[in-house]
Amino acid sequence: MLRNFTLDYWIDDGWYIGKLREVPGVFSQGETFEELTLNIKDAFALMVYAN
Repeated sequence: MLRNFTLDYWIDDGWYIGKLREVPGVFSQGETFEELTLNIKDAFALMVYAN
């Protein structure tokens, strides 16, 4: 099943910082927006498969 989530992000000191609005505790960062989206997907996968 494919799920879509809302990525809230902001730029802090040149880094893109983001969190998934619907999944508390899933945060990540990246030097570019593209890197942030890849990292947030990894963070979500780690959270899901750790349980």
